[in-house]
Amino acid sequence: MIILASGSPRRKELLEQIGAGFEVLVSDAAEESGDLLEPEELVRINAVAKAKAVAAEHPERPVLGADTVVSLDGHTYGKPCDKTEACRMLAAFSGRTHQVSTGIALVVKGKVYADVVTTRVTFGDMTEEEIDRYVDTGEPLDKAGAYAVQGIAARFIEKIEGSYSNVVGLPLYAVTQLARKAGVDLYDNHGEGFTS
Repeated sequence: MIILASGSPRRKELLEQIGAGFEVLVSDAAEESGDLLEPEELVRINAVAKAKAVAAEHPERPVLGADTVVSLDGHTYGKPCDKTEACRMLAAFSGRTHQVSTGIALVVKGKVYADVVTTRVTFGDMTEEEIDRYVDTGEPLDKAGAYAVQGIAARFIEKIEGSYSNVVGLPLYAVTQLARKAGVDLYDNHGEGFTS
């Protein structure tokens, strides 16, 4: 059974969706942030750091780490610190295409397997009133890029090019391929899903 080194409820739900056997142990690794690194490099570094931090405590278990950022025009967007920042982010995405990049890392007996998946998301035009009303729901406040593709924000999304589950927080196809490459059985609990 693998360890998911993330407290994200979305990542937990996605692994449950495919019947993976796992437990959650949140990583305390410090995360890199900002625009000094390319988004793909940034999420790879953070995913590896998260997985390694938990693997150091549980070296006998495969550990999956993940990190997601949203990027546009060379700027990366993490979780907004407040409603004002959430509104600013969404206004920047209005009528434009941005990228969602997720780094995934699997640490198995000290060996690191990593990958990055990037999806292009196009928002339709949003009015200031629509953005304010959406931010007032509270949904954007703990999400990278200030929106949840699987939630109310779906009404603003014109198209998605690439992995949908990546935009939610974990690219499931890439995770299963990485596990295969690492020789890890995601279903060693016979597909019963999450265990605590």
